[in-house]
Amino acid sequence: GEVFTTPEFIFTLSNKGTGEGSRRLQNWARNYQLKDGKGSRLTLLNNWENTGFGFNQNILVDLIKETKELGVDMFLLDDGWFGNKYKRSSDTAGLGDWDVTADKLPDGINALVQAAEKEGVKFGLWIEPEMVNPKSELFEKYPDWAIHYPNRETYYYRNQLVLDLSNPKVQDYVYCIVDKLLKENPGIAYFKWDCNSPITNIYSSYLKDAQGRLYIDHVRGVYNVMKRVKENYPDVPMMLCSGGGARCDYEALKYFTEFWCSDNTDPVERAYIQWGFSQFFPAKAMCAHVTSWNKNTSIKFRTDMASMCKLGFDIGLKEMAAEELEYCQLAVANWKRLQPVILDGVQYRLVSPYESNHMAVNYVNQDASKGVVFAYDIYPRFQEKLFPLKVKGLDPNKMYRVKEINLMPGTESTLEADGELFSGDYLMKVGLDVFGFRPTQSRVIELTAE
Repeated sequence: GEVFTTPEFIFTLSNKGTGEGSRRLQNWARNYQLKDGKGSRLTLLNNWENTGFGFNQNILVDLIKETKELGVDMFLLDDGWFGNKYKRSSDTAGLGDWDVTADKLPDGINALVQAAEKEGVKFGLWIEPEMVNPKSELFEKYPDWAIHYPNRETYYYRNQLVLDLSNPKVQDYVYCIVDKLLKENPGIAYFKWDCNSPITNIYSSYLKDAQGRLYIDHVRGVYNVMKRVKENYPDVPMMLCSGGGARCDYEALKYFTEFWCSDNTDPVERAYIQWGFSQFFPAKAMCAHVTSWNKNTSIKFRTDMASMCKLGFDIGLKEMAAEELEYCQLAVANWKRLQPVILDGVQYRLVSPYESNHMAVNYVNQDASKGVVFAYDIYPRFQEKLFPLKVKGLDPNKMYRVKEINLMPGTESTLEADGELFSGDYLMKVGLDVFGFRPTQSRVIELTAE
């Protein structure tokens, strides 16, 4: 007498290659599946890679000022702001106890919201509401709310357990975490909703003799909570996060504006990650942050790689040289200006990092009046033969001004075609010489119809 609904089977058919299939999936996602799929996205500065757990209110206020200086839209406070009896000073304690740590943040979240408002930026917050540390007040009070065996030694992944969301009471608790934070701090403009553990010790005290239902009922419970949050707070953008990008399913993305592709933010690795995800997901849904991973690469290369998706930063401005900060400010301003082309435009994957030592992608807006080309030299071979890059999606009858942007301060473009006017037909059939022989170099080129 029950109804069982399987996950949706989503597919498209293309007789013009995988690129056309990807563009159809991306367009469908923006129009019908992704939360606020037609809205804009917030650039941000996250504190995690900069401070880890080691912050206090004064440090965060300084970072909020850096957010303004960088030119991004929002400061995002990551893990480590909660717990009092069991303070969240490492990943071993505090998960489940969502009260602000009094000695870290004596004036609470609202003081940070107000500091952000003073600087003219927004404030976002990290949560991991489906999880619990055994070292927490929640686990002491409700041990049966966590998925674990009552009669075996417990295996911990990242020192935590998954809450049993097959249980309606647990669903209510998880929903109320978000609800309470937003009611007490209505200025919170964004949530990063993390998930850092798979289900281990698979046993539900709530389901008792119906353990075969656990995976199904738990996942349904997760979606029930997400649905309630969206229904009651439809205008709050949210990142669906897990370390390895394992939460990129289109069902959950009904309730989230974007997802975290991977904790691996090395820009070379990101070339492959972002290329792969673009087969199925629009750039608008893919968070990409500039970090200090792979310092052998320039800040320009790291920023240009992140700029082909939804741009964010997770880096300390104080570790940058003056010209690097100036470059980032310029790149942020350019990305904001070109956001409608990058996030809402039509994407063409031009050169695959899997098939060459380079990568290139271009975006074109709906009326083909503006295009953006991202070209990357990853690890070129010695004096290999380089071919012109043929852009796609332009109007063959329009004339386009070619302009290299995102240049380091004090440098000029070495692009031969920089500033020149070409027909769309020429750019698509003959192309531009954008690649070079030096490793981890990048170019961003703006095409404007005249």
